[in-house]
Amino acid sequence: MHWSRDELGDITIRRCFYVSEFAQEREQQDARFKKMDQFILDLKQEKFNGSYDLAYKVINHLRKLISQTRWAHAKELMGVIRKEGKQLVAAQPSEYVIGNMVRRVLKIVREEYVRLLGKSEEFANTESLHKMLTSAETEDEKYMKSLKELKTTVMEAVSEYIDEMDASIHNIAAQAIEHIHSNEVILTIGKSRTVEAFLKQAAKKRKFHVIVVEGAPLYHGHELAASLAAHNIETTIITDSAVFAMMSRVNKVIIGTHSVLANGGLKAVSGAHIVAQAAYQHAVPLIVLGAMFKLCLLHYSDIGGSEATFNRLASPHRVLDYYKAGSQDLCNVQVYCPTFDYVPPELVTLFISNIGGNAPSYMYRLLSEMYHPNDHEL
Repeated sequence: MHWSRDELGDITIRRCFYVSEFAQEREQQDARFKKMDQFILDLKQEKFNGSYDLAYKVINHLRKLISQTRWAHAKELMGVIRKEGKQLVAAQPSEYVIGNMVRRVLKIVREEYVRLLGKSEEFANTESLHKMLTSAETEDEKYMKSLKELKTTVMEAVSEYIDEMDASIHNIAAQAIEHIHSNEVILTIGKSRTVEAFLKQAAKKRKFHVIVVEGAPLYHGHELAASLAAHNIETTIITDSAVFAMMSRVNKVIIGTHSVLANGGLKAVSGAHIVAQAAYQHAVPLIVLGAMFKLCLLHYSDIGGSEATFNRLASPHRVLDYYKAGSQDLCNVQVYCPTFDYVPPELVTLFISNIGGNAPSYMYRLLSEMYHPNDHEL
């Protein structure tokens, strides 16, 4: 076959164009991988400030992944999110909000897919035994229809969920007037931004007294007490050892939490278990404040009490001055300084989230609304 000079020129131009486009795409892909690797490194180095900051960074990372990755249909997109989610969870296994955000985004993809197909959201939310037995499609065959509008709708839905997260503290604080009354004595431990906003909102219309447990050895309670006192809230700081003695004067205990487990138990700041037990012995209601993104699928029995996945051990230098102590005094001594406590659900009276108040026994229902059953295992 003979080619003319013009035809050869066109072929050369097209080849150069394709090579240039491929090189540009390869550079963008390499840059994207570098950003993902950097984010995983930041997770391992704990470069985040609290659960909300971590959840915000994770869901923003997933949103960029959705927009910058090529995928043909919803099933392929969910596979990309799962693969990335496993790496994020492995980088910081003790932070359950990472898995929560991954599962929540997967649920959003499922809901937007069935909505574009003209089906109700209940089709994506529920998997009854009858439906699984009578359905002609298997799980592998579902979500494989190519929909042009899927990326746009998923991005919009994720952005709406981020807005919901932004308003979560405000929505929780708006319920303060219903739970705090005048002349009450409120006890809390450590420093929680949600509890701080909750108490300050109630102080706009109520006069009450707050007792803050200092939370040794980190002493974050001092920061909360100073902030409340600056807003003209009567505040008293007590040591951790004085909790049981002071509990008889307390009307309510209000604490924040790091995570809410599937059985209604809490992964809360160290010392919260002692406060919860004292409140239970004195029949004082224990109210827990936490946004819905902190609700996770794990049970404490699933974790097995493993300190590697449930807890984090901080440096004991605040309670053990090993510079002054002799080397022989510390020989064969192991000192553990846990960051979190597990609070069983029977010690919790009420859980207040950004969608209202619920008993710990109702957590299973909230979980079914937030996450899809097929996404429990990433």
